Amino acid sequence: MARNIIAIVDELFFASKIRGTAEQVDVAVNFPRTIEGAIGAVKEHQPSLIICDLNSQRIDPIEFAKRLRTEEGGPSVELLGFFSHVQTDVQKAAQEAGFDRVIPRSLFASTLPQILSGTE
Repeated sequence: MARNIIAIVDELFFASKIRGTAEQVDVAVNFPRTIEGAIGAVKEHQPSLIICDLNSQRIDPIEFAKRLRTEEGGPSVELLGFFSHVQTDVQKAAQEAGFDRVIPRSLFASTLPQILSGTE
């Protein structure tokens, strides 16, 4: 498996969709459960992409992004967040926190194979 991805997603529907699609496109996905676990997974697995559900209840994606980007030598890994299209305040906060891309949930779902395989 050439690509390694970290997914900060606690909604079961999206987690299973990501897991199933990752298997189809031969990508490894890690689902950490805490901010510390996510930071550790970034250091350990050196992912090519981190996906965050901006509505995650388990891990605060804004706090995670700020910590990721400000830690000594903060990783330059791509950080993609998805959100409900009506939550423009969440979109803006994510962009300010250091997310590279912030896309609506519907676009995320429809382009997931391309996102995971890096062919978008």
